[in-house]
Amino acid sequence: MTDTFEHNPRVWTAARLREALQGLPDDTPIHVGVADGPGDFAGYSEYALVNLEPVEKDDAGPVAPGAPHADVEYTLFADFKAGQYHYDLD
Repeated sequence: MTDTFEHNPRVWTAARLREALQGLPDDTPIHVGVADGPGDFAGYSEYALVNLEPVEKDDAGPVAPGAPHADVEYTLFADFKAGQYHYDLD
């Protein structure tokens, strides 16, 4: 038997992110800890923040020509931290 639960994390706003970054030097690198499962940061994976992009949602309805897209989410993108990694040459 599998139990299910409702997972509703508090999504940060731009204002909350600005507040968290307040006082940090401009050249401070930002890393992202990605939970191994919903709400599970005990064994998180660490990535480096590399970009912020506006991303149009797929389920957005029609928008008038020339109007800004009505359903845009701003997404922070992360990549593996700098270092040496093994890869297959196949």
